Amino acid sequence: MSTPTIVVVGHGMVGQRFLEALAERGTTGRARIVVLCEEPRPAYDRVRLTSYFDGRTPDELALADADFMQRHGIELYLDDPAESVDRAARTVTSRAGRTFTYDTLVLATGSYPFVPPVPNKDAEGCFVYRTIEDLLAIEEYAKTATTGAVVGGGLLGLEAAGALKGLGLTTHIVEFAPRLMPVQVDEGGGAALLRTIEGMGLTVHTGTGTQEITVDDSGAVNGMALSDGSVLATDLVVFSAGVRPRDQLARDMGLEVGARGGIVVDGQCRTSDPAVFAIGECALAADGRVYGLVAPGYEMAETAAAALAGEAGEFTGADMSTKLKLLGVDVASFGDAHGAAEGCLDVVYSDSRSGVYKKLVVGAGGELLGGVLVGDAEQYGLLRPLTGSVPPVSPEQLVLPAGAGAPVALGPSALPDDAVICSCHNVTKGEICACSSLSEVKKCTKAGTGCGSCVKVIGQLLPQSGEKGLCGCFGHTRSELYEIVRTLRFTSYAQLLDSHGREEARGTDGCEICKPAVGSILASLDGGYILDGEQAALQDTNDHFLANLQRNGSYSIVPRIPGGEITPEKLIVIGEVARDYGLYTKITGGQRIDLFGARVDQLPGIWARLVDAGFESGHAYGKALRTVKSCVGQTWCRYGVQDSVRMAIDLELRYRGLRSPHKLKSAVSGCARECAEAQSKDFGIIATASGWNLYVGGNGGATPRHADLLAQDLSDAELVRLIDRFLMFYIRTADRLERTSTWLERLEGGLEHLRDVVVHDSLGLCDELEALMEQHVAGYRDEWAETLRDPDRLRRFVSFVNAPETPDPSVRFVPERGQIKPDLTFLTLEGAGSR
Repeated sequence: MSTPTIVVVGHGMVGQRFLEALAERGTTGRARIVVLCEEPRPAYDRVRLTSYFDGRTPDELALADADFMQRHGIELYLDDPAESVDRAARTVTSRAGRTFTYDTLVLATGSYPFVPPVPNKDAEGCFVYRTIEDLLAIEEYAKTATTGAVVGGGLLGLEAAGALKGLGLTTHIVEFAPRLMPVQVDEGGGAALLRTIEGMGLTVHTGTGTQEITVDDSGAVNGMALSDGSVLATDLVVFSAGVRPRDQLARDMGLEVGARGGIVVDGQCRTSDPAVFAIGECALAADGRVYGLVAPGYEMAETAAAALAGEAGEFTGADMSTKLKLLGVDVASFGDAHGAAEGCLDVVYSDSRSGVYKKLVVGAGGELLGGVLVGDAEQYGLLRPLTGSVPPVSPEQLVLPAGAGAPVALGPSALPDDAVICSCHNVTKGEICACSSLSEVKKCTKAGTGCGSCVKVIGQLLPQSGEKGLCGCFGHTRSELYEIVRTLRFTSYAQLLDSHGREEARGTDGCEICKPAVGSILASLDGGYILDGEQAALQDTNDHFLANLQRNGSYSIVPRIPGGEITPEKLIVIGEVARDYGLYTKITGGQRIDLFGARVDQLPGIWARLVDAGFESGHAYGKALRTVKSCVGQTWCRYGVQDSVRMAIDLELRYRGLRSPHKLKSAVSGCARECAEAQSKDFGIIATASGWNLYVGGNGGATPRHADLLAQDLSDAELVRLIDRFLMFYIRTADRLERTSTWLERLEGGLEHLRDVVVHDSLGLCDELEALMEQHVAGYRDEWAETLRDPDRLRRFVSFVNAPETPDPSVRFVPERGQIKPDLTFLTLEGAGSR
């Protein structure tokens, strides 16, 4: 029996989800899978398309692992869409002339941007906002533009407007409807959104349409004529007036399509030809709707994959709820947001001063039918699953802010087990509660991997550990110990253990968990020399010798090179030191130079030469700030919009030596191209035409995480002030060895709570946090230089205490590629036989 062939036309988000669904069912092992993709790149996250302008690269937007296709034997043809289909012969012919015979054909062609039929709509300077290539073209053209206009005030239109503003253009939004986002929000929500967006410096024109694009003598855009008789001067236009199903291939094939477009499908997503399926935005579902959201598309993909595997399942409609952050404003709608149901009532809270609008639609029996949230969508994750049921508290309590009504004790526990928590992947509360961790939830159910709006609720549903103590010596967490030390002014680990340790640990020497943790707390608050007195015994091996221990017992030295900027004279000094001490040298990923192979007794001599040349400790050995990378910025780069090197140097010199729960890394990029990789750092800065965007909670390594945007268009002073607050709040509240990425995901309320604390000072801590940072800056001393000044401190840097002049004979090296490498002796087993 021959192997069946499934040809997939289109490789967008829904097409990729279909492939994953096939792989999960083992279909990829039983059939040949061919994918024809129109774009020059594999499927990427179109929901987060605008994040490209925040520095995320096209590769980082990719949905599938690099080896997904190869691992599952899928044939992917990029930049080669299907041109024609012969249903009788069951063949598909691509633009490149390739012909494939199919047993099953799946159309996942998506949608195309609707461009109003106005004169000069194709003129130079007119764009649509749909693909990465569209964004690349807009970015390039914006370099010579000053004003931009977006036609369309819906979801994508507002994202496009935010992108133009971020590119430094004076930005206008033209919306034919009487309010912004007319599909998602009602009149009150639109008014709140309008006030907030106009407050950001964007100009909004509602209730008016575009009649003509005007051009100059060269044919380039120079303005727009509007239906209200006004003329808008602009040199760049982005059309974002909605989308239409891409069903032309289906029409050419003779498949049934809807009167207003869309390929007609049944509950299994089969078209009028049983051998052909259609999924996603190109399909007219069994309920007579074309769905333009990714979540219904994913459900269609699952349904079609199940049908091909012989499983039961139907797609008859989907939840159209959405939650987004547009131009920094939270906007959400769910259920019957416009109150179309007969006899329904509205419960509304509106605060025009703060730009908050909340409306719940309630049925005659008290059941929650839907709602609109603008400016504050914190409760979306709880309200949406309650749709169709009677909430356990009154609707009034659900919309009033804290302090304006009776306290609301509504949490995820109030939701029924069949409540859908993740609408992107249709995952219920019961399925989530069967898991024990967020990583397990994501791996087993995919919940939290789509738009991300459900992650907070998922975290609240997962089991919490009953034991919160730092270790067997302390019943307090690290953050609690920090507050105890700070408030009671402890300067000694022994004092802290004897007064606040567990009863059985008092009077002991403590353990290897709490000693370095408390040592870090003492260092961050006191700022003294970490190897003086009792502090020395609290440090781990690297801190104990102010250098990084390597696998053969030697140490590496990393001098600080702020911002990666270094003079030729300093480069020569590093080279001479490495040559004279026979050290292995390597450029690090943090724009520094690492010197490997020093014996412990050689460290002071190496430091002396480096310090004399103006270097200081780079703290590569400590849980402290490591480095602030930078690109060359506007000083040298033709794309740079700010002086990223100067900013990186200023930040690195300000936060050098800052002890924290884990290491800290930072970077400053001089433009949205993000060459310094700032979004993979604990705190990263990206330049904008108006200042700086601050990202926090990023992480590289084994579990990478993109940083989140905390604040944008900051001045130099505003940026430094927010970083001061962020770092000290992290140091104050994080657990032992907890990176900022993990801390931020664990932090109750997540990014929004963090923003409330460090930007809006909701807890009244900001003055104290800033004072703590100023104390650190004022008290900073280079640990290498401090060691060299004190003969007593130098005595610890010997291989053998009883023979201080004798080097360690076990630290040996062999040559490799013109340098050295450790000469390691491995244990061999005699008489074990050959293997």
